[in-house]
Amino acid sequence: MEYERFEKARVIGARALQIKMGAPPLVVVKDDISALDIAKLEFEQDVIPITVIRK
Repeated sequence: MEYERFEKARVIGARALQIKMGAPPLVVVKDDISALDIAKLEFEQDVIPITVIRK
């Protein structure tokens, strides 16, 4: 599925907030990186458990 830029921003932002609040990362993180960077990695690897519904 191809995401619009606003959908991509919303999904990454929501996942970064989840990680910041204590959710475990779904990718292997080697260095001490920010929650936003982890969310971007998860988005690139298509492992974010968030669904986009268009109406």
